[in-house]
Amino acid sequence: MSLFWRIFGLNAVVLGTATALLLWAPVTVSVPVVLTEAIILVGGLVVMLVANAALLRWGLAPLERLTKLMTTVDLLRPGQRLPVPAGGEVAELIRTFNAMLDRLEHERATSSARALLAQEAERRRIAQELHDEVGQSMTAILLALKRAADEAPPPLRDELQQAQEITRDSLDEVRRLVRRLRPGVLDDLGLISALTSLTSEFATHTGLRVVRRFDADLPPLEPETELVLYRVAQESLTNVARHADAKRVEVSLRRTDGAVELAIVDDGRGIRAAREGAGIRGMRERALLIGADLDIAPAPAAGTRVRLTAPVPRKQP
Repeated sequence: MSLFWRIFGLNAVVLGTATALLLWAPVTVSVPVVLTEAIILVGGLVVMLVANAALLRWGLAPLERLTKLMTTVDLLRPGQRLPVPAGGEVAELIRTFNAMLDRLEHERATSSARALLAQEAERRRIAQELHDEVGQSMTAILLALKRAADEAPPPLRDELQQAQEITRDSLDEVRRLVRRLRPGVLDDLGLISALTSLTSEFATHTGLRVVRRFDADLPPLEPETELVLYRVAQESLTNVARHADAKRVEVSLRRTDGAVELAIVDDGRGIRAAREGAGIRGMRERALLIGADLDIAPAPAAGTRVRLTAPVPRKQP
């Protein structure tokens, strides 16, 4: 039934019922109208309006659900769909909207994948240039300062040695930036070693206590999956250092049924704002890249828990 005939039918039911009551009810209207008759007429009108409103709300309920979904849908949380009624214009509208969401989610996932892959390629290029150009140049400067300090008189030697320390600290910072841009240990030694290195460096720079719980029998993962797991852990630890005001953070990586679960739990102030920043939305885009589920919620005791569940590829027969 179309929306027009649905509304027309509902109103026809209400008006027909009211007409039948007027025809068969032993009620007459005097001229002029007496108070009792006026009360009965007004009461009947109120009942008719209430019944009409209730029936219209029932008839337009699918449109209300569609409007609510339109205002709350988020392409970074795929799978939000409305059940399709039996038929009619409303069913066709909901079916079209669900199909539009399918196309938008597919296009968003495709464009996000291209953007993230381009971003990783650019990070790799910058890290390579920092390592090859800036790192080697600073190493040459450090060696030249050492030779000059060995041959300089005592007053100048102290200044040259101080310049050596500044240059050495700057070189360490460049190397740290290179590791953040492109974790070479991830390519060379795998995910467990990369996460161990990441958490150790995090504990050294922040002074927080880091507890690691890594399963030893993890299944083999695709390189893209390992990179997403590493980036989510990296962004989560960065958020802990910036916003959580925590003292302890636990990083776990374990095997579940057909998936690998990464969890980062801190004991800080917890997540409060409903509005998500660029960092969290970036993690959601990375999760969509590999078909993983990302859940960010308050921890059971205190703080925040970030959990990423990445599917494991099936073995080919």
